[in-house]
Amino acid sequence: MKQDTLVVITGPTAVGKTALCMDIAKKFGIPIINADSRQIYKGLDIGTATPTRQQQEDVKHYFVSTLDLTEYYNASMYEQDVLHLLLELFSTSSSHLALLSGGSMMYIDCVCNGIDDIPTIDTKTRTIFKERLITEGLEKLCEELKLLDPEYYDFVDKRNPRRVIHGLEICYQTGMPYSSFRKRNKKKRPFNIVKIALTCPREELYARINARVDEMVRIGLLEEVHQLYKFRHLNALNTVGYKELFEYIDGNISFDNAIERIKSNTRKYARKQLTWYKRDKDICWFHPQERNEIINYITDNYER
Repeated sequence: MKQDTLVVITGPTAVGKTALCMDIAKKFGIPIINADSRQIYKGLDIGTATPTRQQQEDVKHYFVSTLDLTEYYNASMYEQDVLHLLLELFSTSSSHLALLSGGSMMYIDCVCNGIDDIPTIDTKTRTIFKERLITEGLEKLCEELKLLDPEYYDFVDKRNPRRVIHGLEICYQTGMPYSSFRKRNKKKRPFNIVKIALTCPREELYARINARVDEMVRIGLLEEVHQLYKFRHLNALNTVGYKELFEYIDGNISFDNAIERIKSNTRKYARKQLTWYKRDKDICWFHPQERNEIINYITDNYER
């Protein structure tokens, strides 16, 4: 008997998730739920490798180019939106199957395991800390976080101003350490979850990444970045592929240097993704070309 099943297909950037998911979606007659935190925003088509117009016409996609760049969105909001969508899909579809795909680790994790109930930051607090980052600098804010929440300080990426600031915002708004809200209790979902990750030899992955960056440049990445320059301060554009070309436009680095940095930073991000995924013992790993094996694995795990 078929049971409601969410198939999650993830893996490092440029490994081949989009092409495979198109095949799977067509095979089972189901839509694709995007789990890329940047593809949700409008106007980032080239730099985030958003599914093409033809792909979106061939297969229904959710959470692709739905938000304006200035709209606030986070993993908790995404969790709730996807759960509501899944409830609708499972209740109206005879296949009892849904497909979630992307490389945003936090987005996938919150759908599968839930996210802690962390308070939403009010506009005043958010504005205060944006201004403090500019006037005081990241190092000073890190020192303050160490005093207010040493547990989170030990864990957080201290080079990431967004994460440091978020910890401070919680501390100030609630009067409690951010770490006290991060219980990481896994939530039970009313559907089966099948997790698949794509991987390939490092040399092959790096070649895929380099080729993708070259293709992005060929089809107009620089022109897209020029159009988005006025939004460069937004979090959505603190993203590999955009921030390096902003540096080029500002005259700080050469164009060739910017492209090499994009490739290097993308490779670093891919390694980070792989490290994250390898902690999850529920993931089954495949090469992206193992299409038939993946389809058989999906079928075996929801028809039982």
